[in-house]
Amino acid sequence: MSPVEVSWFAALCDDDYEFLGVADPALRSSYEHCRNIVLAADRHGYDNILLPSGYALGIDSIAFAGGVAPLLRQIKLLVAVRCGELWVPQLARQLATLDQMLRGRLTINIISSDLPGQTLESAPRYARTLEIMQVLRTLLDGNPVDFHGEFIDVSLDPPAVGTVSGRCPPLYFGGLSEPAREVAAAGADVFLMWPDVLPAVEATLADMRARAEKRGRTLRFGYRAHVIVRETEAEARAAADRLVSKLDDPTGEAIRKKSLDSGSAGVQRQAELRDAANDDGYAEENLWTGVGRARSGCGAAIVGDPDQVLAKLHAYQALGIESFILSGYPHSTECDLFARHVLPHLDHGPLYTTEVS
Repeated sequence: MSPVEVSWFAALCDDDYEFLGVADPALRSSYEHCRNIVLAADRHGYDNILLPSGYALGIDSIAFAGGVAPLLRQIKLLVAVRCGELWVPQLARQLATLDQMLRGRLTINIISSDLPGQTLESAPRYARTLEIMQVLRTLLDGNPVDFHGEFIDVSLDPPAVGTVSGRCPPLYFGGLSEPAREVAAAGADVFLMWPDVLPAVEATLADMRARAEKRGRTLRFGYRAHVIVRETEAEARAAADRLVSKLDDPTGEAIRKKSLDSGSAGVQRQAELRDAANDDGYAEENLWTGVGRARSGCGAAIVGDPDQVLAKLHAYQALGIESFILSGYPHSTECDLFARHVLPHLDHGPLYTTEVS
C-alpha cells in the first residue's frame, strides 16, 4: 500500500478529558495546553495535526496557528476555518501568511457552518460554502478574482502575500448530506469521513469518486477517528470502559448539543452507529461508539492492541483512505501511546508536500 498521512488532533474546542463529561481545569483548551499537544505530535513524527474550530468552544484556530507555527520542526497544520466568519479576501491573506510562517506546511479544513447567532438552511449554507471555497482557491492560487454569486460578490487582485508554492493549500472537507457531497465533489481536494463500519465507508467512497468524476475531478480521502491502543485488547477495552465510567446520559446530551453542527447528517449518522452497536458499544470489530455519547461529531474509536489497530487502519487503506486524523483521551497521553505502539509500523508521510528549505 502507498504511504498514508497520519495526523493527530489538537483539542482547541474544550474536548479533552480523562473521564468523558468530567471537566478537568488542567485539560481545558488554552494556548499552553494545546501547544503542548502539537509539540508532542511534532516530536513523535506525525505528519499533520488538525486545529479544530468552534465559535462557542475553546480558542481560535487561526490565531493559535500563528502562535505555534514558529515552534514547529516538521509537522503540517490542518487549520479549520468556518465558512462565512471572515470576509474571504481577508481569510486568504491570513492563510497565506500562515503558509509562509510554516514554510509551505499549511493545509485547510473547510467547515460549512452556521454563523454564530444565525441559522441558514442546509442547501443555501452549502451553496455559500462552495462560493467561499472557489473564491478562496482563486486568491490563494495568486489569481485576481471576479466573482458574482449569491453570497459572494467581489472583484479584486489577490493579496500581496502568497503561499510558498504559489498555489492554494489542499482543502479538506467533509459532510454526508446531499448538498455536502456535491460541494466536496466540486471544490474539495480531500473528502473527510467520520467513523463508520467498513461497508458504509466503501459505499461512501464509491459515491464520492463517481460524483467527482462527473466533474472531471478526482478526490483523495481521509478518515477522522479516535483511537485507544494498549498492549493487549483487554487493556484497551478496559481503558475505553474507564473513559465513560463517570458519564451520565444528561451530561453527554448537553455536551453534544453545544456544537452549532449538532443537527447535521454526519452527526445523525454517528447517532445511528451508536444505536446499532452491540451491548458493549461496538458497531463492528474494534470500532467502539461509546465516545460518541459525549461528542456531537466524530463519535467512535478504534480500540485494540497494536496489531488490531494497525489491521483496522490497513483495512481502511485498502478501501482508498489516504489520510487518518486520529485523537484520544487525554490527547497528549494517547498521542504518546499511538506513537509508541502503532506509528512506527505504518508507512506514512504527508499527503501533499510543498515545504521549501
